[in-house]
Amino acid sequence: MRELSCFKAYDIRGQLGEELNTEIAYRIGRAYADFIKPKSVVLGGDVRETSEELKMALAEGIMDAGSDVIDIGMTGTEEVYFAVQHLKVDGGIEVTASHNPIDYNGMKPVRKGSRPVSADTGLLDIKKIADDLGNLNAAELDDRKTENKGSYSQLDTLKPYVEHLMTYINPDNIKPLKLVVNSGNGASGHVVDEIERVFSERGIPISFVKVHHEADATFPNGIPNPILVENRSATSEAVIASGADFGIAWDGDFDRCFLFDEKGQFIEGYYIVGLLSEAFLAKKKGEKVIHDPRLTWNTIEIAEKMGGQAIQSKTGHAFIKERMRKEDAAYGGEMSAHHYFRDFGYCDSGMIPWLLVAELVCLKGQPLSELVKERIEKFPSPGEINRRVKDAQVTIKKIEEMYSANAISIDKTDGISLEFSNWRFNLRASNTEPVIRLNLETRADQELMREKTAELLQAIEA
Repeated sequence: MRELSCFKAYDIRGQLGEELNTEIAYRIGRAYADFIKPKSVVLGGDVRETSEELKMALAEGIMDAGSDVIDIGMTGTEEVYFAVQHLKVDGGIEVTASHNPIDYNGMKPVRKGSRPVSADTGLLDIKKIADDLGNLNAAELDDRKTENKGSYSQLDTLKPYVEHLMTYINPDNIKPLKLVVNSGNGASGHVVDEIERVFSERGIPISFVKVHHEADATFPNGIPNPILVENRSATSEAVIASGADFGIAWDGDFDRCFLFDEKGQFIEGYYIVGLLSEAFLAKKKGEKVIHDPRLTWNTIEIAEKMGGQAIQSKTGHAFIKERMRKEDAAYGGEMSAHHYFRDFGYCDSGMIPWLLVAELVCLKGQPLSELVKERIEKFPSPGEINRRVKDAQVTIKKIEEMYSANAISIDKTDGISLEFSNWRFNLRASNTEPVIRLNLETRADQELMREKTAELLQAIEA
């Protein structure tokens, strides 16, 4: 049997059918439990039609390896992260394809403490065991089962999870707000409903305007992925029509959250990283915040101004989480809208960021557009630009040769980052697609930003 192709650098993802099916899910469950050797494992799954059957196949594999399964139902990824820590179990897996096409699914495995299992920390070992299991016939598979099969139970962890979310804000700071919330027919709706119930019960004056709220595996309004420009109009229009204070949209498993100001304008994730860094450092000076190398100047300046320390990490959740643990950082952020929190087990959350921003809007007495306006003007950026290229590494090398002679500094933490007196750029290959990703920023110069962006894109396409 050929090797499994659904194992990626950070998680498991594949097209339904030959790449990922219930038989493969069963093998992955057996392999995960054989490698991690957990007593108990938390399982959750998103809204996709195949998530439940893949989750149950995973459960069978885990139980046949002798480990107990705790099924927490239809969830987002961070609910699994929370449950692993809250229940003090040895691992967890969320079945999700997040923002991938509708004919895909996948899995995000973690171990004790919700530490990620990536290619560097065991995912390739799990793949090897799963590949080996694929070479066995049914009788041989049965022979490899443990004598004492693990148990299966169901548990609802929604209420303690939302209780934890509430610890990030002080209700006394909250003034009346109206927020648009767009679940994209993904997994976040039930969490929003529980937060709404808690707000009402405690007299927290935040109301919701719900868009594409009901979970729907057919995704009638398209795959939820607000990072794509074409997927932003529903949230933007709802903010304007309802006169909301700001808008929030999530991807399918809501581990990323995207914000829109009171004018319906999308705010690039880079500036939210700066905003959240400021929020944490305002509460406790001297803390460390972690950022990725793509866009940096805004975050670094805010951290220094607030008496904190900004530390750079390679892009990607496994790298950010590892660096946060090493530095004991309070917060980590990527411009891709992943935000990580020490008090959430160093994991990413799509719910904590908007709660913090809501509190910040109330404390500052300013609309969201004003909170980010100065930073956008000071460090303008066109956002991340992707281009398909024949060979990403060859292209990166050629661009480096073209620009390195005049650069003040060159950093190779992730791709190449070249810095000049009044502008900088980062160019890196995607870990998941045959594309190259360009990020660029300038010092308070929109015209230079446009000029250098066009110049670099011409060089890349050449």
